Amino acid sequence: MTKFRTEISLSQVNKQLSYRRNALMIGSCFTENIGNYLQEHYFPIVTNPCGILYNPSSIAKSIEFMLDGKQLEPTDLFFANGLWNNFQFHSRFSNPDPETALSGMNYSLLNATKKLETASHLFLTFGTSWVYREREGNTIVGNCHKLPANRFIRERLSVEEMAEQWIELLNHLFSIHSDLSVVFTISPIRHLKDGSYQNQVSKSSLFLLVDRLLDYFGPEKTSYFPSYELVMDELRDYRFYATDMLHLSEMATAFVQEKFNELYLDPESKEINILVSKIIKSLNHKPFHNQDPSYQKMLSKLMEDAQALASKYSAVNLNDLIIVINQKKVL
Repeated sequence: MTKFRTEISLSQVNKQLSYRRNALMIGSCFTENIGNYLQEHYFPIVTNPCGILYNPSSIAKSIEFMLDGKQLEPTDLFFANGLWNNFQFHSRFSNPDPETALSGMNYSLLNATKKLETASHLFLTFGTSWVYREREGNTIVGNCHKLPANRFIRERLSVEEMAEQWIELLNHLFSIHSDLSVVFTISPIRHLKDGSYQNQVSKSSLFLLVDRLLDYFGPEKTSYFPSYELVMDELRDYRFYATDMLHLSEMATAFVQEKFNELYLDPESKEINILVSKIIKSLNHKPFHNQDPSYQKMLSKLMEDAQALASKYSAVNLNDLIIVINQKKVL
C-alpha cells in the first residue's frame, strides 16, 4: 500500500499518567495546549505555575523555586507599564495592585510545590535556547514584560551550559523525588523572530540537550515525547497551522493530544477520560435559555453519570466536574 505521509513510531514508556496521581507540565505554549486539555478533563495536574516559559534556563528556575519552597517578597516585584511584575513570571500574573500580583504568584508556587511532592510525572517542553539576560542583575529572565530592549542582553545558551544546569537540577530533583518520571519534548512552534536559520540552530541545541539528558539519566527516569516530529514530519502541511503560520491549528493540536493520550494514559485513565469527555461535550451544549426543561433534564442525567463515574472510581477526584454540573442546574 502506498503511504502518503511519514508515520512517527511511539516508543513505550515505563510509567503512564493516571487520574490517581498528580503531575506537572512546564514550558512553552505547546505545554499549555496539552496541559489545558488534561486539566479540562479533570486530571490532577498543574500547568505552568510561573506561566508560559520558553527557554530551559527559566524552566529550570521555576523548578528550583518549587524545590526551595520559594515564596516571593514585595521586593521581588518591579513596577512597569502600569503593572507589578516579576521577571520569572508570565505577564498573566502581573497586576496593578502589588499585593494581588504577589499573592497570585505565591499561591501558584505553593500549589505547584505541593503537587510536585506527590507527582508521578514532570513534563517539560523546551521552546528555544535563546534567552534575554537583564543587564542590571545579570540574570536570565522568563519574561521581559515589554521593557526597553537595551535593558537586556540577548544570547543563545550553549548545549554545555544547559546540560550542566539540568544535570545538577535533575540529580537534586531525583534525590528528593526518586519515583518521579521526567518527560521531555521540543515545541514544534517555530520562533521565526530569530530568523529561520537561528530558529533551526536553537531547536538543534535543544535536541542535543535532551539527548544528553536522556543518555545521562536513562529510560528509568526520563523519556521523550516526539511532538516536534509529529508536527514537522507526520503532519508536514501548512493547513495544520493557525493563520499566523507559526502556531498549531485546533486539528493539529487534537492530533498530537491523541498521540499523547495513546502513549501516556494508563488503561483505566483512558476509560475514564472517554466517559468524562462525553459529559464535557454535553455540558458544552448551549441552550436557548438555562431554564429549558429539556436542558435541565439533560443536566440531571449528566449529574447521574458523573456521580456514577465518581462512585465507580472512588479513588479519583471528580468533585469539580460535579460542581460544574450543579452550578449549571441552579442557574
